[in-house]
Amino acid sequence: MQENHSQGKRSRKKRRRSENSILAGSILLCIVTLTAVTVCLVMVFQYRAIQQKNTAVMSELETIRLKEEAAYNQAEVDALIESAVEEAKEKTGEEVKESYLDAIKDFMTSGEGTTAMLREFFPDEVVVADAGRYYFFPILEALAKNTYDPDAFMADGDGVMHYYVDGERASRKGIDVSRYQDKIEWDKVAADEVDYAFIRLGIRGYTEGEILEDETFSDNIEGALKNDIDVGVYFFTQAMSEEEAEEEAEFVIESIAPYKVTYPVVIDVEAVTSSNARGNDLTSGERTKYCIAFCEKVREAGYTPMIYGNLKTFTLLLDIEELEEYDKWFAYYDEAYYFPYDFKIWQYTNKGKVDGIKGDVDMNISFETPKEEEDTE
Repeated sequence: MQENHSQGKRSRKKRRRSENSILAGSILLCIVTLTAVTVCLVMVFQYRAIQQKNTAVMSELETIRLKEEAAYNQAEVDALIESAVEEAKEKTGEEVKESYLDAIKDFMTSGEGTTAMLREFFPDEVVVADAGRYYFFPILEALAKNTYDPDAFMADGDGVMHYYVDGERASRKGIDVSRYQDKIEWDKVAADEVDYAFIRLGIRGYTEGEILEDETFSDNIEGALKNDIDVGVYFFTQAMSEEEAEEEAEFVIESIAPYKVTYPVVIDVEAVTSSNARGNDLTSGERTKYCIAFCEKVREAGYTPMIYGNLKTFTLLLDIEELEEYDKWFAYYDEAYYFPYDFKIWQYTNKGKVDGIKGDVDMNISFETPKEEEDTE
């Protein structure tokens, strides 16, 4: 799968540093203010409790006060308490500030970086870093959330991710392949306990817009099926209209007609790094319409439509609110996913190793059985 990487100019970096400093300062101010209010209330409650319950201590303090010939009325006593509270508040605020700065330092020195830090500080938002900028998307309550237990994901000694329920494995091991994997020995892949494979069927060129079949598609889908590996397919879109999206879907449907496809038919929506890519200027609304057009064609043909994408896809490129009814295949390369919404398949690495495939391969974990198996239950 393609990734989009770009580098900002020095002046823009300085501006981001300034913006981040302002943001950090605002957060610090909020934390200090909340802490100060809390400390103030606690101390006032403690003082009132002392007044009510510790009369003996108050009597002793009154004796000392008289001996020192210092006359204090209630207002003056309250003023002294307020002064003490303010002093404690300021001290506590400094402690919080130091703690906060230490947390920032830990994030930066550990190599986790700014993005991880912001995600920790803003748990109610999806934080996306792209092209030198940070985007904050409030988590939408109306959308279905995934219910996976993060602690139930475990990687084995080979780095293959599994999901466990009540001590039993409840997930399926999958891969996705294209011409970049060259010739695949599918009998060895099957022996390595791969349950399913997504085969790249084709792409639309991002400059000329021509539809091209992946040159290894036939060999891959036939090899997988011959070795009892369930298959789905995906198509890399560069549609510029609903008509082109439907054309892509029709090409896919026609190409898979001779085969037993029990996993979803997927539209692959990603950004292209080339500056002259034909879809660079599309809005998220336009891409979303074209995505729906593809999925509906696939559904009409009796297959399960699915949308593949990464964090950028589902926040910046598409309007996820309009795509609630379609299954998602989410790409996020880490030991833990970062995505609040429902998804059916997680592509957790592009550096996987499987017998029968030379070099790296994308690895996926799926949580559902193929369509045909569901229909026969």
